[in-house]
Amino acid sequence: QVQLVESGGGLVQAGGSLRLSCAASGRTFSINAMGWFRQAPGQEREFVAEISRSGGRTFFEDSVKGRFTISRDIDKNTVYLKMNSLKPEGMAVYYCAADRSPRLGSSSDYWGQGTQVTVSS
Repeated sequence: QVQLVESGGGLVQAGGSLRLSCAASGRTFSINAMGWFRQAPGQEREFVAEISRSGGRTFFEDSVKGRFTISRDIDKNTVYLKMNSLKPEGMAVYYCAADRSPRLGSSSDYWGQGTQVTVSS
């Protein structure tokens, strides 16, 4: 089994930045893709970004391209999401996800508990 623990959420003004971290523990050797989803109140969970095991491939949701970056430290079993130029519509609970397959999906194998990101306008 794999456990994911997120950190780094909080309150930020619109236009500001935050960096989220997700540390994996347990059977981390089984993890392939890692990344982030988010869920705003009253909305469905949506994909934000993911990164391959090697870090060589990244994918982003269209609305965050150019503002968010994702990186991964294999030695620390940690994935990071740096969010710049945050917008009020980015306010949501951000969930870390990991999968044994090369791509994440809404039914990925492992999920964190989520970390709240609040953006004030």
